[in-house]
Amino acid sequence: MDFADRRRSLVLGVCCLSLLIAGLDTTALNIALPAIQHDLNASVSGLQWTVDGYTLAVAGFLVFAGSAGDRLGRRRVFQTGLALFTLGSLACSLAPGLGWLVGFRVLQGLGASMLNPVALSILTNTFVDPRERARAIGLWGGTIGLSLALGPVVGGLLVASAGWRSVFWINLPIGVAAIALTALFVPESKALVARRPDPVGQVLVIAFLVSVVYAIIEGAHAGFGSIPIILLFTAGTLAAAVLVRYERRRDQPLIDPRFFRSVPFAGATVIAVAAFVTMSGFLFLNTLYLQDVRGYSALRAGLLTVPMAGAAAIASAVSGRITATRGARGPLVAAGALIATAAVVLTFVAPGTPLPLLLASYVLFGTGFGLVNTPITNTAVAGMPRAEAGVSAAVATTGRQFGNSLGVAILGSIVAGKAPGEFLTASHIGWWVLAGCGALVAILGVATTTKWAQVSAGRVAERFLASPGPVTGAEAEATTA
Repeated sequence: MDFADRRRSLVLGVCCLSLLIAGLDTTALNIALPAIQHDLNASVSGLQWTVDGYTLAVAGFLVFAGSAGDRLGRRRVFQTGLALFTLGSLACSLAPGLGWLVGFRVLQGLGASMLNPVALSILTNTFVDPRERARAIGLWGGTIGLSLALGPVVGGLLVASAGWRSVFWINLPIGVAAIALTALFVPESKALVARRPDPVGQVLVIAFLVSVVYAIIEGAHAGFGSIPIILLFTAGTLAAAVLVRYERRRDQPLIDPRFFRSVPFAGATVIAVAAFVTMSGFLFLNTLYLQDVRGYSALRAGLLTVPMAGAAAIASAVSGRITATRGARGPLVAAGALIATAAVVLTFVAPGTPLPLLLASYVLFGTGFGLVNTPITNTAVAGMPRAEAGVSAAVATTGRQFGNSLGVAILGSIVAGKAPGEFLTASHIGWWVLAGCGALVAILGVATTTKWAQVSAGRVAERFLASPGPVTGAEAEATTA
């Protein structure tokens, strides 16, 4: 291996580190939620905001961060993201109260929003050979499965040995090392033509996300028919409507509304939301069930989720191959069916549910979730012009993060304020919600892969080719990945 190969391998390693700490932080934190609740005297809504403060920041700034990397330099923005994430982790570990913790989680999320899209641009700029690039991105994406498998176990070990604050300590040495390695080995790059900033669109996106999630979380306490909650839902609806109208008039919109005329793209976005509602909802409900209802330690609860994570990692690799050779329909339909089946089984959980039955449902759920991720991106970019594939994938990723936020908001609102004896009954409703989301994934898996859907994508592509916008570096690179 010559120096150039070693340097490319180091760049890949740095990008994998960034994805690893972001993934570990999310999965490990879920195991720590009961400990946070007890230590900070937090309500269920407080726990919801501890998770959703992070995911909303990621969802709100993801597309912006990608375009900022194009304009300002990918290495610079990537290092900034690492620094913010590491600083936010340190602050979270020192948070004196719940409000501070939620605020510092938002800071973490701002940093994390700069990692995923910019790391992808760095990889596609570093690995110019298509086969090497595909292999590198495959390894990078596989880090998600690794973090999913390690997170609950690492979180359980840390919480059991040093308390919930230690969950954030693990990010500090990894973050500092990644910043230093980025400075030494990652070359700076910018897009030849970058999209202009769209601050109005950015504000409208954040207004929509925050209004809807805030209304769902707080509606469980204030009442969904109360005036403040109705006003919040109204504000979210207005923000979405104004965003569509405003973006239609821009030459370089943050999110082009024309994308949603493509059935595969619109369907993939909804699938992303539904699938990640199930994942975040599963982690939230299951953690509270194992620790608060069954009385397990954080470590034991983490170990019990390993079969789910292992099944997800294996299924993810299989899904990539099936999607590449046979298309997205099979993995999407199977994913939805497996997720729905697992959720239905979990609607019957009780304090004494046999562990083999629990573990079987976890494996079914993990397999389903592992199958769904790759075809989401594949379906989102299907039929899109090459110049727009990068933005299409970014919007689908935003859908994933919004789904994460919604899952915690919806499921948390269902069980909020319930006494231990009432929690199980309420959680059964939550599992039925997740079963419905799984069924929706399966239905859309068929709908988005029909000939009619492909025709709609072709029409959208023709409109873009007739009036093309500037091609940014991130978009051009992502299309060849």
